[in-house]
Amino acid sequence: MTHPEPRLIAPDPTVLSAVEAAVPGIARTRASDRLGMAHDASHYLLTPQAVLVPESAEQVAALMRTGLPLTFRSGGTSLSGQGVSRHLLVDTRRHFRGIEVLDGGARVRVQPGAVLRQVNARLAVHGRKLGPDPASESACTIGGVVANNSSGMTCGTHANTYRTLESMTLVLPSGTVLDTAAPDADERLRALEPDLAAGLERLRDRVRGDADSVRRITAQFAIKNTMGYGLNSFLDHDSPAQILAHLIIGSEGTLGFVAEAVLRTVPAHPLAATGLLVFPTLRQAMAAMPGLVAAGPAAVELLDAESLRVAQTDQKADEVLRTLAVKDHAALLVEWQEPDADLLGARERAAEGLFPTLPLAAPARLSRESGGRAALWHIRKGLYASVAGARPSGTTALLEDVAVPVAALADLCDDLTGLFTAHRYERSVIFGHAKDGNLHFMLNERFDTDLERYADFTEDMVEAVLGRGGTLKAEHGTGRVMAPFVRRQYGEELYEVICEVKRLCDPAGTLNPGVLLTDDPRAHLRDLKSVVTVEPEVDRCVECGYCEPVCPSRDLTTTPRQRIVLRRELAAAHEAGDDALARQLEAEYAYDAVDTCAVDGMCATACPVLINTGDLTKRLRAERHGRAARVGWKSAAKHWNGVTRAMDLALDTAAATPPKLSEAAARAARTLIGADTIPQWSRDLPRGGRPRRPDPAEKADAVYVPSCLNTLFAPADGGPGVMAAFLRLAERAGLRLHVPKAIGGLCCGTPWSSKGYADGYDAMGRRVRDALLRASDGGRVPIVSDAASCTEGFHRLIPDLRVVDAVAFTAEHILPRLPAARRLPSLALHPTCSSTHLGLDAAITEIAQALAERVVVPDGWQCCAFAGDRGLLHPELTASATRAEAASVAAGDFAAHASVNRTCELGLTRATGKPYHHLLELLDQATAEL
Repeated sequence: MTHPEPRLIAPDPTVLSAVEAAVPGIARTRASDRLGMAHDASHYLLTPQAVLVPESAEQVAALMRTGLPLTFRSGGTSLSGQGVSRHLLVDTRRHFRGIEVLDGGARVRVQPGAVLRQVNARLAVHGRKLGPDPASESACTIGGVVANNSSGMTCGTHANTYRTLESMTLVLPSGTVLDTAAPDADERLRALEPDLAAGLERLRDRVRGDADSVRRITAQFAIKNTMGYGLNSFLDHDSPAQILAHLIIGSEGTLGFVAEAVLRTVPAHPLAATGLLVFPTLRQAMAAMPGLVAAGPAAVELLDAESLRVAQTDQKADEVLRTLAVKDHAALLVEWQEPDADLLGARERAAEGLFPTLPLAAPARLSRESGGRAALWHIRKGLYASVAGARPSGTTALLEDVAVPVAALADLCDDLTGLFTAHRYERSVIFGHAKDGNLHFMLNERFDTDLERYADFTEDMVEAVLGRGGTLKAEHGTGRVMAPFVRRQYGEELYEVICEVKRLCDPAGTLNPGVLLTDDPRAHLRDLKSVVTVEPEVDRCVECGYCEPVCPSRDLTTTPRQRIVLRRELAAAHEAGDDALARQLEAEYAYDAVDTCAVDGMCATACPVLINTGDLTKRLRAERHGRAARVGWKSAAKHWNGVTRAMDLALDTAAATPPKLSEAAARAARTLIGADTIPQWSRDLPRGGRPRRPDPAEKADAVYVPSCLNTLFAPADGGPGVMAAFLRLAERAGLRLHVPKAIGGLCCGTPWSSKGYADGYDAMGRRVRDALLRASDGGRVPIVSDAASCTEGFHRLIPDLRVVDAVAFTAEHILPRLPAARRLPSLALHPTCSSTHLGLDAAITEIAQALAERVVVPDGWQCCAFAGDRGLLHPELTASATRAEAASVAAGDFAAHASVNRTCELGLTRATGKPYHHLLELLDQATAEL
């Protein structure tokens, strides 16, 4: 009897021993760690022997000196296979997130794990931003931006990473650490790495002395080009340190590790006019490009017919786009940006004079309105993942990007559409940065059955692009997908220069082997990702990683992408008959993915195809509930008033007992019954709260449904709490609130929903609906809840009734009637995941600014992951989620701290040591009569 080969090969113990000797304690070797990081946004899949999590550049240098093969991985949004490895994968995101704004925003010092959007958020107050603006800016990190020489939609070649680099601190394979900003950087390089310094100077002279090399490099880098190394460094720079720094850009981790970089920033123009130009055909759109480019737009983004069909399904699509009967159409998203209104007005008038000369299929209109502009860019930035998410189940999405001179765009589009037909690729799409001659196109492929078709298509595509004077990689990096074609693009002489750069920097070839350079002509056809069909949330995912920066468990256990890919790996293990791996994954998944998911839904706010992995987690939780638990929670729904009173009493009892005894009792109960069932009491928890009491009012202005959190937890610092504060605010404004008679037994249903108890959820839903229909006169009177998570819960539980959060109700109806508040000098504000989902930002900001001279949402803000009782069941989750925000709060000096949900207040108080109150409590105090 033969046994199938295991899907996961055990790591080499000698390799692990060498890692442990160099940097103890950084290796992660569990099946879930290795397989969860084996996937990235590309169509390649390689499983590392271990995932290494260093904390400093010095630790990276120690790893380098082991001589072991290393691949650096940060955001995992790269599309060409440069972030995966079968060797050692080094996670450079977790401990390398530093951001330091310099010179009033003119420059910024960043580490590789900092997310591009977060850097721009820090720069925004200075009216600046980074030059590179890729569509993945919500998830891609500086490490990837530098490693791939990222560009994007508006930066072209003039403001990409290469052009905006000032200096970097890099770690070479020998372990040498070099700061290229140092005045003696060249001398240090010559002293520490004499062969490298001399070799770079020799290559510089070789390139400059060959007229054909100069011509080729000048032509290749006049357009976007990330094939091979940045050979323009030899023409643009003289000193070996500067040549090396600029060769590192776009080197995809094959020459060294960038520990930090200083980048020059560009103006973030406050004014813009944006529009969508619809053409009858793709060729007509491309033929219009030279004239459009001459009008000086900041961006011209292409969407072909298939892209438009997918874009029409986007919730933010406008009426023109939704009603367009798409046939062979194509569209160009155009935008002009300027620092002042007069300049932008001149641009608009010139554009409006140009539009009538174009063969448009729909009226063209430029708009400065921020909502409409944001919707268009939302559609464009999420286009890849949206198109890929609509692919047939079981196929892999493959996204290529190429560039040609703008004048050759129309012909190249004809070439590509012809190749799609010839190779039977249906529903393929073409989109991209048309202003720069940069096209992206996507194929859906089943690599396990159609490999030769893909191989043949690639050969034809390479010939078409190079025949048009283009580059095979414009901005996504050479990676594995185009490594076999570097020689063909550059010719023998420059290819030898590229190989010599690699030999000089990495003589042993230990950095990211197989990426950018290869002797295997079929390397691009190996280690391709096959996708198994699992379940709807999993099958739509393209593993882009957009969800990861907003996930509160990302530094503790798993991210949404990892939860999904581990489901795929589990299904694949079952399919392969690898029962041992399946059991191991299931055991690790229980805590990593199910217990420590906050089910906050923030992943859906970042996902272009709106996958909410919280829904998957709830279903998985439901599947593991026994009959007794289901019956118990259904009974709790029917007797909720008694249940909340009992929990209130339990907290009072615990608070009155010596803390050590209460904490020990909780730990013992968790050990006996389960950590995901019994909360961990700690001495920083408040006592029990106050009962919710009915307060009938005729001709009420609103029905008030105080959250049961008011009963469970006492207000912060012995204060009045939001329930009393909101009642007083309404009275002060002359408004009448009706609290329903059955209030003690009402709940938004979140405890049942988040835990996966459907019967209890339905029982509570019926009770709430009946009570609130009566109280609100059939829905005529608005219903108000005083905790953002409860408001969101009511929206799901009773979607046909109008439920308003107390913050929004106060901003609209109460605040205008209140006396001027006694303003605090400063306020640290924690919005919540629920307030984000509900769109409460404007209302929260309005009240906060009425309260304080300076309102700050601290850097590092994200969902606190307290998530009802999740922060009590797994306090380590909230501790991890709030760590960055707590550090920002500690570094500031705030007169008060606020949020809009009691459990979030508990989580932030625990994390920061500062008392957090509900925003309406502070408003009550600030507007009370002296």
